[in-house]
Amino acid sequence: MKKILVLVQNYPNNNGGVALMYVHVRNKYYIQHNIDVTVLNFSSHDDYIIDNIKVITEDTYKKENKEYDVVVSHAANIKNHYRFLKKYDDRFEHMIFFFHGHEVVMINDVYPKPYDYMKKDSWFRVQMQNCYDRFKLSLWHKYYKKIANKAEFIFVSNCLHNEFQKYVRLSDDDLKGHVHIINNSVGKVFEDNSYKCEGDKKYDFITIRNNMDSSTYCIDLVCKLAEKNPNFSFLVIGKGNFFKNKSKPDNITWIDEYLSHEDILNCVNHARCALMLTRRDTQGVMSCELVTYGIPLITSDLPVCREIFEKIPSVAFVNNEIENENFSQIYVNILKEYRTKIDTFGYGNTVEREENIIKMEN
Repeated sequence: MKKILVLVQNYPNNNGGVALMYVHVRNKYYIQHNIDVTVLNFSSHDDYIIDNIKVITEDTYKKENKEYDVVVSHAANIKNHYRFLKKYDDRFEHMIFFFHGHEVVMINDVYPKPYDYMKKDSWFRVQMQNCYDRFKLSLWHKYYKKIANKAEFIFVSNCLHNEFQKYVRLSDDDLKGHVHIINNSVGKVFEDNSYKCEGDKKYDFITIRNNMDSSTYCIDLVCKLAEKNPNFSFLVIGKGNFFKNKSKPDNITWIDEYLSHEDILNCVNHARCALMLTRRDTQGVMSCELVTYGIPLITSDLPVCREIFEKIPSVAFVNNEIENENFSQIYVNILKEYRTKIDTFGYGNTVEREENIIKMEN
């Protein structure tokens, strides 16, 4: 049995925290398939167990002196991951890095500007961010090249892989060919259950965004669509101050909560279509989960969205310049599409491939 140590900046907990749920989803599969998982949560002050997965602090790691076969790092940062690995990487026979987005790019190059009600970064802070990003990318360039012989590098999309090559300045040859493109998996509940399109629905559209204050997730565009289409009803789920600073159209119902997967399914069952617009993404896990469940999806016409969803007939794409889109017709057309369960983002195409990499001998 392989013993792995999973490094994360944060992790779901028993108090309702949902940070990095996409890591927890795969860890739950791992323990079902003969992999011993321990999570080192750099943000936690106490050890705990969640869904039979042991989560420890860095202090606990230092005290217990347990041996692990593989270290798995998700969205590695300089403050904790790099520091930890520089000190302890010789303890691990095999290293696996999962790349999810911000950690391998220049933030100010690729992320959209914040909403006007959010605190603006001063010129000085922008320059400091740029300096920090150049510093982190330089460190990772040297480190990844150094340990490439005993490491695997997993990207959740080709688009993110391309950004890595641009900003970290490492080719597949530099990484000894140990590069894999594997999409994030979806929550098991979305695989095990199916959306029913029949029957009356309370809402035309459902949008689920945990962080509504991030302009990345386009709640402003959802509001524009609602204002332009008063005959449609919208359900928006997520936490944030957006509607404390911007007026909410009358045809939007807002649930100001973080929901469990099971509660999300209950809400999805009351809608005809998922509306998940984005200005920046590396895959879009929630969108993948909704499509896997079976509800039609409308998302933004971005290269990464095309990469992930182009072959799925129940997905439609809209330009974020929504004034130029015939939204009503897009909605009518997508409801006509044949809907069936897909396994594109299921266990066999995602986590099982990761497990094979974890179990292989380096």
